Amino acid sequence: MSDLPDELPSEPAELRVFAAALLDRCARLERLLKLAKDAQFGRSSEKLDADQLQLVLEDIDGAVAALEAVEDRTDPRTRERRAAERRANRGKLPEHLPRIVEILMPAATCCPSCKGDLVEIGCDESQRLDVVPVQYRVIVTRRPKLACRACHGVVLQHAAPERLIRGGLPTERLVAHVIDAKYHWHLPLYRQAQMLATHGIALDRSTLAFWVGYAAQELKPLWHRLRELLLASPKLCFDETPARVLDPWARQDQNRLLLGALAR
Repeated sequence: MSDLPDELPSEPAELRVFAAALLDRCARLERLLKLAKDAQFGRSSEKLDADQLQLVLEDIDGAVAALEAVEDRTDPRTRERRAAERRANRGKLPEHLPRIVEILMPAATCCPSCKGDLVEIGCDESQRLDVVPVQYRVIVTRRPKLACRACHGVVLQHAAPERLIRGGLPTERLVAHVIDAKYHWHLPLYRQAQMLATHGIALDRSTLAFWVGYAAQELKPLWHRLRELLLASPKLCFDETPARVLDPWARQDQNRLLLGALAR
């Protein structure tokens, strides 16, 4: 019972509220644990594969975190104790990541007593992991036409830059992003189309598929060269483990079971 506070409530009313919260938490965790056990040890027809079981466990961890968030808001001592545990167990952030230093100075920079200047004698420093979300943008290429007023018919203009897909919409970076998401992270094109739609960009899955196929044809010389280099080696090591894709209908059924367990 490591989650118990250092001091229990002394008032009977507060103690009853605290006991009710503990009982409710235990009941929820027991239901989630039963769901996970049924998924792992139930009848063969009801068992989930390893990947789906991991999703169930992730949902359980998320439910536990939601309960802890409620407790952190209601119990300051528990919040401070857990904060110290999180700081001790979160590990060290990689050194190669760029650091954005934010300096928070006090509102007053002079002594409230003598009004003299204050000097820095130390600082408290903390680190948080941040992310810059994907940002879609439009590259507008303008090619001004320059004409000579004295010479008739003299017009100069920069040549149009080459594109991966002539007359196409995407830049090379966007096509590379789609290919990486599809083959590196196994993100289907229809899901990528849905993600683009959330940014107000309406692109059909077939359009993304055209980009992928077009780029694959352009990359064929590189593929042939890599193949030659690999076949020239006396030994080849490779991993034939397939990328397992979860059944979207099974995932929806699993979510309904979990939400039902949490609601009961």
